[in-house]
Amino acid sequence: QVQLVESGGGLVQTGESLRLSCAASGRTFSSGAMAWFRQAPGKEREFVASIWGSRSSTRYTDSVKGRFSISRDNAKNTVYLQMNSLKPDDTAVYYCAANPNVFMYTNDRGSYAYWGQGTQVTVSS
Repeated sequence: QVQLVESGGGLVQTGESLRLSCAASGRTFSSGAMAWFRQAPGKEREFVASIWGSRSSTRYTDSVKGRFSISRDNAKNTVYLQMNSLKPDDTAVYYCAANPNVFMYTNDRGSYAYWGQGTQVTVSS
């Protein structure tokens, strides 16, 4: 049984940092696509960042470029999201997603077969 478990969320002030972790179990996701999405109250779940391929290529949504960084540790089967210079607009539940059979960029929610339960990130002004 595949499981993705997020951790690292919390309450921070504007300008501070957080690092989210997503630990996968049940199978290996070494080169498959993994991503972070987020959902703010009353809004659709949106793509934040993804990492894929043997070279760990990455891509970000425009609003987080230069502030967020996605990375993976294949030995730990874990993906991270380092979030710096946080803003109140970053407040949301952050979800980890994965598809071991996708080896290219995708920001389509439907392309990800596995999802975590989410972790709350709240940024106060």
